[in-house]
Amino acid sequence: MGEPLEERYLFEEMPVHKAVATLAIPTVISQLVTMVYNLADTFFIGQIGNPVMVAAVSLVSPWFNLLTALGNLFGLGGSSLISRMLGGGGNSLIGDIIRDVKHVAAFSVWGGGAATLLFSLATYLGRGPLLTFLGATPDTDGYAEGYLFWVVVLGGVPTMVSLTLGHLLRSEGHARQASAGMMFGGILNVVLDPVFIFGCHLAVTGAALATALSNVASVGFFLVVYRRLGEGTAVSLRPRYFTFRFMGPIFSVGLASALATTLGNAANMVMVRLAAGYGDIPVAAYGIVKRIDQVPLNLSMGLCQGFMPLVGYNFAAGNYRRMRQVSLFSWKTALGMSACFVACFALFAPQILHLFLPEAQTSALGASFLRIACLAVPLTAVNFLISYTLQAMGKGAQSTLLTFSRQGLLNIPLLLLMNWIFGLYGMIWTQLVVEVIMLPVSLGMYTRTFRALGPQTPQGR
Repeated sequence: MGEPLEERYLFEEMPVHKAVATLAIPTVISQLVTMVYNLADTFFIGQIGNPVMVAAVSLVSPWFNLLTALGNLFGLGGSSLISRMLGGGGNSLIGDIIRDVKHVAAFSVWGGGAATLLFSLATYLGRGPLLTFLGATPDTDGYAEGYLFWVVVLGGVPTMVSLTLGHLLRSEGHARQASAGMMFGGILNVVLDPVFIFGCHLAVTGAALATALSNVASVGFFLVVYRRLGEGTAVSLRPRYFTFRFMGPIFSVGLASALATTLGNAANMVMVRLAAGYGDIPVAAYGIVKRIDQVPLNLSMGLCQGFMPLVGYNFAAGNYRRMRQVSLFSWKTALGMSACFVACFALFAPQILHLFLPEAQTSALGASFLRIACLAVPLTAVNFLISYTLQAMGKGAQSTLLTFSRQGLLNIPLLLLMNWIFGLYGMIWTQLVVEVIMLPVSLGMYTRTFRALGPQTPQGR
């Protein structure tokens, strides 16, 4: 199979702003829809007016989000490698490259599915101690266990596989199809939430069931897309292509994103556990704020995932000038989006929180949390962009080092320290402190990496 001419034009010749927009806009839209359906559970449960139910979902959310870590480990790692394989293939893609792409894709899907199955099984067997660790109280325990069962134990594999399939599609430039699959699942979840929560009177269980079924439907959508693409894709999902041959290069890149998600959720778990010491209302308030605060950050990640194939392809092709242009344009876009969100959250925090939970005490506390948390958004976006750029170039070690330093060495210890010194609000300020410390470190590594590339001229094309 040769590389389609339109895809080659997209990666090599299309004006940078148009190329980034072509890949990133569908990805950003899908991230927006994904966030809507992530927010949907919290929103519709909040309309019941019971902070305990909201707190239960908030307790489980960090553990559920670890599925994203697995999706990034296998899916992002695999997609980055595929983009570099395609970019380094010269003017035609020979059989060896096509076969290697199939091997990478099969390992990402089947290996990721098997790993997630083990994760779900371990979650089920250890659910009691796990919920205690997450901060469940006698009031929240029953709701939290039901939510955990549906979204992680039964819904874990479909969630992870859906993420991986989307990443693989994006690696070949099929951003619209990847986004459509995520949007399909997201819209379905928004539709099913009120049906199950209010129509069937299932409350928290209804929200969890809607999430699980929407991810199953998303996987089905992706399978249909791959079938229709036929010869238009080098990716294969057939088990016969499964091999451990490319596990190293996949994990070397995917580990950075997986580690970021894992440590980020570990920090959220610590945060929720510490907040639980102040009562269920702070847990509910923090849970809502965390969902809202993720909106601009996930949009930044959507932008990152959109430009990664462009960066990876042109890095492998030796077109460093175009790669730099893609990176610079993405920076400007991310900072612009972040500034808009900061202004919105600062001005309308009370209204936003009241929308999610009309209960006065919780919404007032959450509004004060949101105004603090949003200050870190622009800095976090820059740190994300640097990390994803390094991953796209195959610089997994550098990206992993930055991620571990930011989340492992700084965030979690500072959470404990800030809570000890300043109490509840100290924890809310922690993210901003972390991003301020890490920004010069990230910029320094980014600058050194790009300077080491040499001439800014295409090589080999």
